Amino acid sequence: MSFPEAVTFLLNGEQGEAYHAVEGKPDEPPKSFVVPPKNDSMRRVYTYLTQRRGIDREIVTSFAQAGLLYEDAEYHNAVFIGTDEHGVVRHAHKRSVNSEGKAFRINVEGSDPRYSFHRAGTSDQLYVFEAPIDLMSFVALYPEDWRVHSYVALCGTSEHAMLWTLEQNPQLQKVALCLDSDAAGQKAVERLTGILGEHGYTDVTSMLPEAKDWNDELVARRDDAEEQIESMQMC
Repeated sequence: MSFPEAVTFLLNGEQGEAYHAVEGKPDEPPKSFVVPPKNDSMRRVYTYLTQRRGIDREIVTSFAQAGLLYEDAEYHNAVFIGTDEHGVVRHAHKRSVNSEGKAFRINVEGSDPRYSFHRAGTSDQLYVFEAPIDLMSFVALYPEDWRVHSYVALCGTSEHAMLWTLEQNPQLQKVALCLDSDAAGQKAVERLTGILGEHGYTDVTSMLPEAKDWNDELVARRDDAEEQIESMQMC
């Protein structure tokens, strides 16, 4: 039998119908961006960032007073805020402060990646990081004149927030890529350096922590300092 004859025989004479692929669902419109509601206090976030992460309280307070950091009311996550050129909140990154279980960190749905967590200064220097906590840890490690420089956390390794910050602050001519020191971070440094070159930025340096990231570096130095103090007291 030919193939059509065999199919007809197996179907007891029924010809059947041609198979039609299932039509795909129409793309859903993107959900609107909604900032998590603020908690009445920041007690848990302060405790997490200062005690667990080793960041100076003054630095945490500075970002909180600038409206760039708060504690959400429902889950008590740390919320790192990013605003556009008009001061309107366009980006929010949530980070759990629980000491147990796997760390939870995510960008709030609808966030615009161009406006990730950042702080602008007046100098010609921009420091670029992967995560907000790394940014704040770097400031804790190098606090001298930190308020005059500009900082941006990509909340990943995408270039969008870095390029937008440079566009909005034409005085910025020097860029330090301060990403993680692991293989993924070094690969991202190479890619971002190329992108910066394409946009005319040639004064680009790489600052990598001795530990995996800048918070690990900060905590390690803090622990070493505490050990030295304890040994001196014992002597």
